[in-house]
Amino acid sequence: MASLAYGMQLPVQSQSTIYAESWEAAAGPGDLVEIARAADRGGFSYVACCDHVAIPRRLADAMSTTWYDPVATLAYLAAATERVRLLSHVAVVGLRHPLLSAKQYATLDHLSGGRLILGVGAGHVQEEFEALGVDFARRGPVLDETIDALRAALGADEFPSHKGELFSFEGLGQRPRPTQAHVPVWVGGSSGPAVRRAALKGDGWLPQGDPRDRLPAQIEKVKRLRAEAGVEAPIVIGAITEPLYVGVPGWDVGRRTVHGAPGLVAESLRAYAAMGVDQIQVRFRSRGRAELVDQIDAFAADVAPQLT
Repeated sequence: MASLAYGMQLPVQSQSTIYAESWEAAAGPGDLVEIARAADRGGFSYVACCDHVAIPRRLADAMSTTWYDPVATLAYLAAATERVRLLSHVAVVGLRHPLLSAKQYATLDHLSGGRLILGVGAGHVQEEFEALGVDFARRGPVLDETIDALRAALGADEFPSHKGELFSFEGLGQRPRPTQAHVPVWVGGSSGPAVRRAALKGDGWLPQGDPRDRLPAQIEKVKRLRAEAGVEAPIVIGAITEPLYVGVPGWDVGRRTVHGAPGLVAESLRAYAAMGVDQIQVRFRSRGRAELVDQIDAFAADVAPQLT
């Protein structure tokens, strides 16, 4: 069994009440840098940043309005780190023209020395689409074509071309080109259309909220759809784990949190590999930046070596 790769969605940059810790409200750029550096030295595969343009009042209490821009945030953290990859999880690329997104993400890949993973998703906040003049009801087909257009625009050609139903461009040059010869595109979401999109168009799949008992069937579906379509390239299967706490917590970390000695945490996480998962996105319970950095360090030193 191959070793599980592990990455993390960064705190602070998105503060939905579903997962944000109370200390994040007063945190800022310095905290993000120190956490990203801890992930970098700890061998984390990636750090991730989410994407919302604006949150309507009806959702603000639950989602908050704190959502950092992924391109700006990941570029800022690229300069503060050395090897960890930079994942948009997920960019709602259908909100923007693909040439605009290509310019931003190609520049990010260039500046970071080829560390971009472009995670994309359909989005779910109708008011964002309406404010930006994009058809919310057709966001699935819009994303499908946007992925195709981005593949062209992030390729090797300085003058990319794409001709589709929604977007057409040719004879327009964009430099700098991405450092990577192939920018990986990971597709987020667990709905039927999202799983199909990942299978047919993705280099990776980022499930959204699938509990452990649902993952094996979803993974089988991704691989079956991919095989039926004749797509032979491998796909990186992801999973979002339960919250983690390495060690015995002296406070209430919640009933769903996987906690205990490093060996017990590793044993729990190895079940993902047995299902066919290639990379796990982890999240740690914490009461402040210092505790979170300690958790990242403990995971890297004592849990990660056992993820085989």
